[in-house]
Amino acid sequence: MAAPDQQSTTATDEPVQPTSLRVVSYNLREHTANSELAALAESSEADVLCVQECDSNDLAPSIGGLSLAASTRTNRLGLAIYKRDDRFEVQDFSIHSLQKSLHDRVLAPAHERLIAMHLRDTEADAEVVVASFHASPLTATNSLRRKQIEAAHQFLRDLAKDVPAVMVGDFNYPWFQTNLRRKIEQHGFALSLSDQPTYLRYRKFTGHFDFATSVGLHIAGVETLPAGISDHRPILVRAHYEHPGETGTVVTIESPAA
Repeated sequence: MAAPDQQSTTATDEPVQPTSLRVVSYNLREHTANSELAALAESSEADVLCVQECDSNDLAPSIGGLSLAASTRTNRLGLAIYKRDDRFEVQDFSIHSLQKSLHDRVLAPAHERLIAMHLRDTEADAEVVVASFHASPLTATNSLRRKQIEAAHQFLRDLAKDVPAVMVGDFNYPWFQTNLRRKIEQHGFALSLSDQPTYLRYRKFTGHFDFATSVGLHIAGVETLPAGISDHRPILVRAHYEHPGETGTVVTIESPAA
């Protein structure tokens, strides 16, 4: 018999590696970058792809191994979510309008600003909510955008109360993010910015417009991906479940202020 220090280690003694979840978000700039989605899905190895400013009537049913799970229908600038069929089963989804800015009322770019999807992750034996979000533009106030974000988080909780969630998209909130972070954390969510600015239209006008908020997930990193033809760069959110195989318990946020 081999000495104790010479015995082999069994597989059960090895640490369990956390299951990775890769979520990509991309603002298509009024659908002009739609042709880039297939290559983006493949190069990023996305599990879920969330898009903003898309033409819902011109979205491919599948791209880069992902299938179109849901999209808005009433928006001029729509939202959509693609997901990997061999990994995720759709449990439910919901589409929501949020408080309107003056820009929204006059130009009507987006009646619906949130699409949230409750997924069963068969690979991780877990559930997760993934959402694509598009806040009102910079002509609106930060206060209004904070209300939109707070309301969006409540809709995520309403869809699947104790399930980990991640919301990605164009938050249109490049400045005063310390206050935004504080407000988000008060309601149980975390704010995660990417490693580089995401808006490129003007040389002297850049910032983190696209980022992620989450609850019940460990965010391993948010990477700003190479620029395409959109004025926004896509982002890749790498996340892990905090409680693999369980939904866990998360903070229930208060109802948004009127």
